[in-house]
Amino acid sequence: MAFLTISVLKPSVRLNNNVVLPQMGLGVWKSTNQEAQNSVELAIKNGYRLIDTAKQYGNEAGVGAGISKSLTDNGLKRDDVYITTKVYSGDQGYKNTLAAIDGQLDRLQTDHVDLLLMHWPVNDLYNETWRAMEEIYNQNKALAIGVCNFDVERLTDLLNHASIVPAVNQIEFNPRIHQTDVVNLCRVQGIAVEAWSPLGNGKLLQNETIGKIADRHGKSTAQTILRWEIQQGIIVIPKSTHETRLIENASINDFELTPEDMKQISSLNTEEHSRWYDNYQWYGNPDGDPNFIMKA
Repeated sequence: MAFLTISVLKPSVRLNNNVVLPQMGLGVWKSTNQEAQNSVELAIKNGYRLIDTAKQYGNEAGVGAGISKSLTDNGLKRDDVYITTKVYSGDQGYKNTLAAIDGQLDRLQTDHVDLLLMHWPVNDLYNETWRAMEEIYNQNKALAIGVCNFDVERLTDLLNHASIVPAVNQIEFNPRIHQTDVVNLCRVQGIAVEAWSPLGNGKLLQNETIGKIADRHGKSTAQTILRWEIQQGIIVIPKSTHETRLIENASINDFELTPEDMKQISSLNTEEHSRWYDNYQWYGNPDGDPNFIMKA
């Protein structure tokens, strides 16, 4: 099970295979290669050690370049930085997943990633994809493997077929969506929960309830939201391209939300996904987002 330590920028979550990850990292969704490289360099300079990307984002090369330069600039070793990438939906299936991983590692300028996640549970393919990921894990090309966006039904099915229990389930999680049934299953199974869109795509930053709590603690709404997640043992990967915001997001160790604060923020839940299965053609939606089509 995950556990908390004092610092979120140092190893603080122990996965079920004993790999240890920082509880806060940097996300680079919707960043170009150049933006991703710049963000990674700024983040690592300011103490971040967990970087989350994906083939789907189209910026693995930028992340790899940023990490490579940052290791040199900051006197770090490869093992000081934790890299996460994801199996693209269009690469799913046993053979395709195995064929794709070396190209991803090349773009990231590394011989392994610390965490490899399945980006979405593509219908009729995710169990075979997982079998390939288990092989990638056994080849030490990924030090831990996990999934993203698995609901209870699909996660239960995967567990019934898997030889290795996923180490992580990265899901949409913020004050507006809690996915409690998924989180509870993950905790029972010893699967760490990681939040994408931890700040609700920025839509929560003007929330009045959170703003009042933030004011009482002398913090920003973003810091307050991230603290709410951190106190629940959730791994968070907020995106930022600005150094001041990167520093601000990480400066959340000097206060603690009260039980009443936590309750008030939790009361904002509407359980609405910003992106879900029916956005994608692999789910049977012919009008799915063309940027996320599962290619044959």
